[in-house]
Amino acid sequence: MADIRNTFVGIKSPNPFWLASAPPTDKAYNVERAFKAGWGGVVWKTLGEEGPPVVNVNGPRYGAIWGADRRLLGLNNIELITDRDLQTNLREMKQVKMNWPDRALVASIMVPCEEESWKAILPLVEETGADGIELNFGCPHGMSERGMGSAVGQVPEYIEMVVRWCKQYTRMPVITKLTPNITDIRKPARAAKAGGTDAVSLINTINSITGVDLDSFAPQPTIDGKGSHGGYCGPAVKPIAMNMVAEIARDPETHGLPISGIGGITTWRDAAEFMALGAGNVQVCTAAMTYGFKIVQEMIAGLENWMEEKGHASLSDIIGRATPNVTDWQYLNLNYVAKAHIDQDACIKCGRCHIACEDTSHQAITSMVDGLRHFEVIDAECVGCNLCVNVCPVEGCITMEPLAAGSIDQRTGKPVSPIYANWTTHPNNPMAKVAAE
Repeated sequence: MADIRNTFVGIKSPNPFWLASAPPTDKAYNVERAFKAGWGGVVWKTLGEEGPPVVNVNGPRYGAIWGADRRLLGLNNIELITDRDLQTNLREMKQVKMNWPDRALVASIMVPCEEESWKAILPLVEETGADGIELNFGCPHGMSERGMGSAVGQVPEYIEMVVRWCKQYTRMPVITKLTPNITDIRKPARAAKAGGTDAVSLINTINSITGVDLDSFAPQPTIDGKGSHGGYCGPAVKPIAMNMVAEIARDPETHGLPISGIGGITTWRDAAEFMALGAGNVQVCTAAMTYGFKIVQEMIAGLENWMEEKGHASLSDIIGRATPNVTDWQYLNLNYVAKAHIDQDACIKCGRCHIACEDTSHQAITSMVDGLRHFEVIDAECVGCNLCVNVCPVEGCITMEPLAAGSIDQRTGKPVSPIYANWTTHPNNPMAKVAAE
């Protein structure tokens, strides 16, 4: 069987699946049950400084986006960091780590952006035996209005400063959790690295409003007739998260910086994709909140079976394997030509491919042939966009077939060139013309 044991910045766990800092990791009761179900580690729900605990609302905390079958696609939450006393959390963390020494236990922390605040809490967390800390620079609501969370994560100079404090005042590995609510994710990642962080984790939630009640005209979730922006998570954010992970993994300034991938991970395949793009492990939240802790068992079995089938002996065989294949648009091969092909035996003649192509694309799929309902690709019009593949309800019915070098592209009437060529050298590129002159 493939070996899925994980070591992330020196923190060992029996598998790469950790629960992210969130309601599922708010107390010992939850964490103990999660470990019994098979989770390799947890990031404890974010701790605040000593004193009166944070106050959460006493009403709806979640808004949702559903698919047509009411499958949960995304959650918006307005919950804040832990509203339990710091000492209670610390005692429970210490006991859980003693009970489960083979599992990863990382403390998420968010305190004011002042050196003394960080200096005060770090030894308290260290005394619990926690394996590391995660700096919560991502929360986009509630705490950000108080100068914490994403208010720090959006300012690279603040990130570097706080990371330096933490590296100075603790022996524990430091993981810096980044906010996606920023233009260029590479800048905060570079700042965290400059401060000495051991790793970054991303993404935290995306600032959002998921809906409006059209009777009360209040955003959802609604508290006494009012609503607020919150943090969006779940399967819908996965593409955004993977792009940001890949950007950090392939950036020359942060290449090699360990990454804990977060954002919409629901299946083993999601986890494998994140790791292929450079994540050293993954963190999960919404899937556990939707399906329960035992979903990790499917993730573990699926990852092991896939790795075994593909001949991947350990996680190191897949981590970062896709990163070199991520590039900028300008370097894509403009001489690559592909055409859609419809398997007539698999086609159910629903017509969705034709409608999509006819109304919104390139009018490259027939609807009638010789007076009969028939859907076939018109190679002379097909640009290879693969919209039809994505709207077809039958998996594998429509495929993209590359044209061999030397064959004639019926759309252009020209032979397919075997030579790689991209936008940087294309004659229509004004910058290429300037360079040539």
